[in-house]
Amino acid sequence: MISPTNTFSDPLMEVQWMNKRHFYFNLSPAELIEHALSNNEGLLTDVGGLMADTGKYTGRSPKDRFIVEDELTKNTIWWGDINIPISEEHFDQLYDKMLEHMQKRKIYARDVYAGADSRYKLNIRVYNTLAWHNLFCHNMFLRPSKEELMDFDPNFTILCAPEFEANPETDGTRGKNFAILNLSKRVILIGGTAYAGEIKKGIFSVLNFILPHQEKVLSMHCSANMGKNGDTAIFFGLSGTGKTTLSADPDRKLIGDDEHGWTNNGVFNFEGGCYAKVIDLTREKEPEIWDAIKFGSIIENTRCYPGTRTVDYTNREVTENTRTAYPLNHIKNAVEPPLGTIPKNIFFLTADAFGVIPPISKLSPGQAMYHFISGYTAKVAGTEMGVSEPQATFSACFGAAFLPLHPTRYADLLGKKMKDQEVNVWLVNTGWTGGAFGVGKRMKLKYTRSMITSALEGTLDNVDFKNHSIFGISIPQSCPNVPSEILNPRDTWEDQQAYDQKARELAKAFQNNFEQYLDYASDEIVSGAPIV
Repeated sequence: MISPTNTFSDPLMEVQWMNKRHFYFNLSPAELIEHALSNNEGLLTDVGGLMADTGKYTGRSPKDRFIVEDELTKNTIWWGDINIPISEEHFDQLYDKMLEHMQKRKIYARDVYAGADSRYKLNIRVYNTLAWHNLFCHNMFLRPSKEELMDFDPNFTILCAPEFEANPETDGTRGKNFAILNLSKRVILIGGTAYAGEIKKGIFSVLNFILPHQEKVLSMHCSANMGKNGDTAIFFGLSGTGKTTLSADPDRKLIGDDEHGWTNNGVFNFEGGCYAKVIDLTREKEPEIWDAIKFGSIIENTRCYPGTRTVDYTNREVTENTRTAYPLNHIKNAVEPPLGTIPKNIFFLTADAFGVIPPISKLSPGQAMYHFISGYTAKVAGTEMGVSEPQATFSACFGAAFLPLHPTRYADLLGKKMKDQEVNVWLVNTGWTGGAFGVGKRMKLKYTRSMITSALEGTLDNVDFKNHSIFGISIPQSCPNVPSEILNPRDTWEDQQAYDQKARELAKAFQNNFEQYLDYASDEIVSGAPIV
């Protein structure tokens, strides 16, 4: 159990005695759906999912997320463009204004927790002014039993009021919307935005501060699953790399799809639900997600076919970032409780649009730490406005936006656990082969699945490896059910000198990106860099 420190008092709990008709505590999903429909917060689809809109903001607003700078944080937080400071005075001012505002509105309160491992459980009390947001919290966090609720003592409090807006001239914010973490007083304030993901990512950021900083647990932005023999695998990857698809293996049980901790004896999910993208969703492509969208689930920013309550998942009228939130128990093969063993294999997934990275390669501890900090993938033409050529993209630890501490802190923990627990780390390219985007072809999914299966089953432990001439990573020379000629990317290019040039260009991009971390990186981490 993580004990609270200098927590604020909980004055909103008094509202239930002051105005019982407008204070709703731990309502069931059915009751919350009734309230949401009565409040005109959304509509019910033909499969029973609650469709709701998030308004102006259809995604997180990273530039409007702040951490209070105080004695606890001023010398520990990795301050910069990601972790933006705000003063204690501005926080206190907004806190008082939000309390006054919320005491005049309907309040949906809920007790939940994060962290399936009881040693690291974080009790959370959340206050929402929207019923569907409270349902989101029910779905996404872990749900206490009736017995646990009897003596529930929150370690963290969240106040979320999308209709409450800050005054940037007096409140220290950039605009009217904000998400503010106070790690000393253990309070999160969210206002001016109805994007529900701010709630869950706020707590993820909190755990990313508490667990490595105090408990020596590696917090990870990843998915995890477990085989029939109890072997756990972890999948890291940025958007578009195939993380959700490859971790949703029908032959393996799902531990979780987004946030986990790695302890001295295993992996545990921080959450009790999944928050999956649904743009272009079909039963054929993602049967687990399709079947999970039923009564009790939420669907954000989607639209129905005209004259129906059937969701048109191809509709981009509101955003491409359409999502669904549902409890883990909506997945048939989910692990309950969401706990795994010590991982045997870790996969870093990248969609390399330059056709340089091998389809699978094994990393040394130094290389694993280096590539973990790098968090590489590539954008391709057509994915974003203004992108006409492939662009290298880096996100530290595959989740830079949620890291309160310097990335090397997490990388050092990864390296230590990797060596102490004898874990294999694999770099998997789900991107292009035979040339860069526009010339080569995307790696076939069936080959990627075969390579991951071979790694999981230990087959690749008994094959020959060859080191990449620039990146130094170890490339297997054979793999069951995969043509040997695609394993060495240089051999798939018609012009091998052009491959060498492109590989040097990508290696230089890695080096340029890593310069910002050099002052804090150990010699072992630096040894994992490519050589140009």
